[in-house]
Amino acid sequence: MQNNYDPIARYYDVLSRLVYFRAQLKAQTSQLPLIPANSKILIAGGGTGWILEEISKLQPSGLDITYVEISAKMLELSKKRNVRDNTITYVHAAAEDLNPAILPKTPNLNAPYDVIITAFLFDNFSKDKISFVFNKFHNALRSDGLWLFSDFYYTEATGKRWQKYLLKAMYFFFRQISNIETSMLINTEHHFEERFYCPLQVKKYYGGFIKSIVYQKS
Repeated sequence: MQNNYDPIARYYDVLSRLVYFRAQLKAQTSQLPLIPANSKILIAGGGTGWILEEISKLQPSGLDITYVEISAKMLELSKKRNVRDNTITYVHAAAEDLNPAILPKTPNLNAPYDVIITAFLFDNFSKDKISFVFNKFHNALRSDGLWLFSDFYYTEATGKRWQKYLLKAMYFFFRQISNIETSMLINTEHHFEERFYCPLQVKKYYGGFIKSIVYQKS
């Protein structure tokens, strides 16, 4: 199965922090205070679920979260997290497969979400898959809803040489371990621009190699 992190599920967070220190963590947690109370949230590609505990520290109740993860092992780790009194629906599925037809027991997927969170998700996808998944999430987010986006960022024009080599090493490793479908980073900013999303918060980490953006759907 492509883009599946089962082989390194138990070690993923440790590996991430060995390479990027706490940059990936900070990129995501810096966005969380903007989540409105009593929100309906879709988290796609949530990994080991540590983000659930961070969200629940800020809002211990009132949230309705659909948590989607393709890795069964990561999903099991996520289910052990302390989510306080929030409601979590755990869904074992790939982000591109989300639809009511294959998930009949999660009717909340039919309704628009107030918040969508995608952290280091789109860097797994090919160009065509990015467009497909983006449109799926765009249609699931209500007007004025928030999209909490964080991912790696690199361009040939502005990127640094070490970032280029680190990207190559990263993709080589994950293609061997997790069979990810792409071997290059495809930036997604133009998708948000074309749909007239407004960036409310933009932060950069790890020498600009990681970008954290809170978008609002217009």
